[in-house]
Amino acid sequence: MSTTPQHEQQKTFRRRAFVAGAVTAGAAAALVRPAAVRGTSANAKIEIGVIGQGGRGRWISGLFAEHPGYKIAAVADYFPHVANAAGDALGVDKNRRYSGLLGYQRLIDSKVDAVVLETPPWVFPEHARAALAAGCHVYMAKPVACDVPGCLAIAELGKKATQQKKVFLVDFQIRTEPNWQECVKRARAGALGKIALVASHYFDEGWPDPPKTKDISSRFTNLIWVNDVDLGGGMLVNAGIHAIDGSLWILGDQAPVSAVGASRRGRKNPVGDSHDVFSITYEFADGTLLNHVGEHLQNNNAEPFCGCFAYGQGAYFQGEYNGRTWLRGGPQAFKGDTVQNLYAEGARRNIAAFHKSIVEGVYDNPTVAPSVNSTLACILGREAGLAGGKVTWDEMLRAARKIEVDTTGLIQ
Repeated sequence: MSTTPQHEQQKTFRRRAFVAGAVTAGAAAALVRPAAVRGTSANAKIEIGVIGQGGRGRWISGLFAEHPGYKIAAVADYFPHVANAAGDALGVDKNRRYSGLLGYQRLIDSKVDAVVLETPPWVFPEHARAALAAGCHVYMAKPVACDVPGCLAIAELGKKATQQKKVFLVDFQIRTEPNWQECVKRARAGALGKIALVASHYFDEGWPDPPKTKDISSRFTNLIWVNDVDLGGGMLVNAGIHAIDGSLWILGDQAPVSAVGASRRGRKNPVGDSHDVFSITYEFADGTLLNHVGEHLQNNNAEPFCGCFAYGQGAYFQGEYNGRTWLRGGPQAFKGDTVQNLYAEGARRNIAAFHKSIVEGVYDNPTVAPSVNSTLACILGREAGLAGGKVTWDEMLRAARKIEVDTTGLIQ
């Protein structure tokens, strides 16, 4: 990988570090209608609680704090010293800093208007369910869950949020990017003709994977949990999902009918069970193929690290997380531009959209269904890689394999 300062900064925050805390955000008007947020006056800020104050949780908390329409009222993290450090930095009252496995519930019970979920995804369904039960809006990192039952739970919670007039946003960045948006719009209008093949890629340096200890809390820091399928879903589900989500967007957010391929653990002295090298081919009902390749090894692999190519009849699309994004060939060609700083700018745009939806009372929650779809597609690819063969979408849903987490010894 490149060692430029910009790349290193993006690499540092590319993944969430765990704790039971996260942030929500927005970026527009500071004034909030009294009906939009529980118990607020006309010019009050939206009070948020951030569950997960690890690397990304702390970083995104800062982005929420930039917005004039929010107040970070509470924080939670599994580790008390992390919650306290975040509270000091964010100006949160000491009696609203929560820790332990159930710190998220204590934060929710303290009465906030919205929660931001920035923990490892194994607890997302539980945390989102509790937040909506308490009447909170939800801002969630990706992926939405680690297994099929978790994904299906989030899908239902998204519908429930709309029924309850609550905002539920999942924070993928690619779909906020203007060049990608223009290319997708033109592709949907036929600019590529019939797409025959999409090729996606995600290359990264991997994460620390030290020996396990007497309980899983040692896996909650420094993104170690990305190595564990039960805590983070595994590397394809947690990292490769960016490229696969962008690919599914180009393909109209249809679900694949099957996946076939292989994967393995290629890192030195692996401890976690996640594979880190992938070659997966998805097939769709219309015959379209999506090939995904990914690796997460310490090898200084160069950019581009994440993106996809779509090959149609007479035109093709190239989209990168950081890099050239354009549509070449045919009468609807688009010269595009170089995508820059998407990690931060995409989060800011999502924070703004979250705020705008709360203030204006827009509860259609359009990010939930495609986020569930892309998470399920990555789980399908993960299962095909583990099987070393073909797995269909219907087989995966029928099996609905639930992944249990051993919480023995954790502080409540």
